[in-house]
Amino acid sequence: MISANALTMRYGKRVLFENVSIKFRAGNRYGLIGANGAGKSTFMKILADTLEASSGEVHIDQGCTMGYLKQDHSAYDGISILDTVYMGNEKLWAIHQEREELYSKADLTADEEDAIATIEERFEVVGGYTMETDAAILLDGLGFPASQHNESMDSLQGGWKLRVLLAQVLFAKPDILLLDEPTNHLDMASRDWLETFLQRYNGTLIVISHDRYFLNQVTTHIADLDFEEIRMFTGNYDNFMITNEMLLEKHRKDTAATEKRAGELKTFITRFSANASKAKQATSRQKELDKLEVNKMKPSSRVSPYIKFVATERLGDRVIDAVNISKTYDETLFENVDLSIAPGDKIAIIGTNGVGKTTLLKLLIKQLEPDTGEVSHGSTVKISYFPQEAMEVLTKGKTALDWLIQFAPPDDEMRETDTRSAMGRMLFKGDDAHKPVEVLSGGEKARLVTCSMLMEGGNVLVFDEPTNHLDLESIEALNYSLTLVEETVLFVSHDREFISSLANRIIEIADGKITNYPGNLDDFEAYKAKLKKDAKAEKV
Repeated sequence: MISANALTMRYGKRVLFENVSIKFRAGNRYGLIGANGAGKSTFMKILADTLEASSGEVHIDQGCTMGYLKQDHSAYDGISILDTVYMGNEKLWAIHQEREELYSKADLTADEEDAIATIEERFEVVGGYTMETDAAILLDGLGFPASQHNESMDSLQGGWKLRVLLAQVLFAKPDILLLDEPTNHLDMASRDWLETFLQRYNGTLIVISHDRYFLNQVTTHIADLDFEEIRMFTGNYDNFMITNEMLLEKHRKDTAATEKRAGELKTFITRFSANASKAKQATSRQKELDKLEVNKMKPSSRVSPYIKFVATERLGDRVIDAVNISKTYDETLFENVDLSIAPGDKIAIIGTNGVGKTTLLKLLIKQLEPDTGEVSHGSTVKISYFPQEAMEVLTKGKTALDWLIQFAPPDDEMRETDTRSAMGRMLFKGDDAHKPVEVLSGGEKARLVTCSMLMEGGNVLVFDEPTNHLDLESIEALNYSLTLVEETVLFVSHDREFISSLANRIIEIADGKITNYPGNLDDFEAYKAKLKKDAKAEKV
């Protein structure tokens, strides 16, 4: 078990959380949620003893081991992927190195011969004889083929390095497991594998995630960081949403009733306090008023942006047509692909990382040229695009306001005022407008790009992994707004909830082939399962 006692964290006058006392028990899986900037990662770092709280303490049961998902992508450059995973178990890694050093010697002394027998016993006790198999199972589940296991960490991009660090912390099999955004950069297949792995985990899990489906699948409890405190709820994220809304509604009603009663008492006291015949009643009511407490909650850090996409031009019947398109880099991603996208299509492009989802998306919106074939757009098409990396479209050196104002109509006499209003609806307050775009957080960049899409009013909305840096409130606001869009939406995502609630058509890229399925995600997965079952039956 791990517990916090009277934890407080302040940065100057700003309070993230205050006097938090909470217990995380063995066998439970906790989702730590809250708005961006509320202090979730800070709280987890304090639990992991990598950051000191302003006051309070953390207690871990004696003998418990802890694993914390590191975010330092370059810490293991020059080390093989397999060795990086092994290093998650410090005791095993130390014995492994000692054993390797002994066996590397051509001639052994008598003492070293004796040491070999001892070290083999120690090596077996800590799981040394299954270490390669155990590590391989983790790496395979996270998308690394066996041929890649001995490659160096510095051969990997950041997202793939994070997968190895995830395998590293899981390899240690700690009693307490702390994971901060473990699904970042994972495709749907790896997310599914991780969900299953964590469902079988018997220790104490505390996980920060903005993936609603993942939280629903994995968690048994929700720890909600809001109002400068942490409240514990039993159940998964959907259970939390229902219970929390009921509690907030009850608090609103109780507060309204208390304020109404206080008003009635004040009116009576003011009216009759000077009346001798009513003085006793006025005194009684004053005593009641003195005891009456209006329990006002601290301001919530949970704020939703206002998102409503309105196309400035009507979309015609013809949207996007791709004929015989192909694309090859070091290897062929896909070839001879024909696609036709129509008004009202809400298309999810899915597949494992590296198969060409972003490439296909960029081909369809003419940001890339195909090696063969042609992509054409209808004459009414106006594309608004959200890239996977915001700095693809943001201009370094410009402030958020200076960059965004270009999307306001040039003849608008209130351009700056209207742009600031648009930023306010996307939660940019005060001096936030004057921040250079390169210093914005991931969530701020995502909201700024979304704001530009709202202002330009495209009738074909294109998103490449839009939920990566948004908090749950922003994801839900974006998700809901896109369900209302009547034009065309085309997006790449690994977020199951986002895909399931939006897509009426699935395009999957796998093994160099594209499957164009006319239906939602559930129907598509049922179709894939049937194909797999039929193929297995044919082999038998």
